[in-house]
Amino acid sequence: HGGQNIAAAARTLGVVEQTLFNWVKADRLSKLTGADSKAVSVEQMEISRLRAELARVKMERDILGKATAYFAKA
Repeated sequence: HGGQNIAAAARTLGVVEQTLFNWVKADRLSKLTGADSKAVSVEQMEISRLRAELARVKMERDILGKATAYFAKA
């Protein structure tokens, strides 16, 4: 049952299910840390998610711009 909640939350947050599962497990073990071995806050996780989303949106924008330019020539 908990796995289904994690799967739904991962979809909502836009993160890989296994990643969220690992975060939850680490939090339960009080071992949730960042690259510098300091505790990772919810805000830091949200910033990381937003940075990944921004990168994806920029990539989509660039692809759409190239496609628009290509079809404008035709």
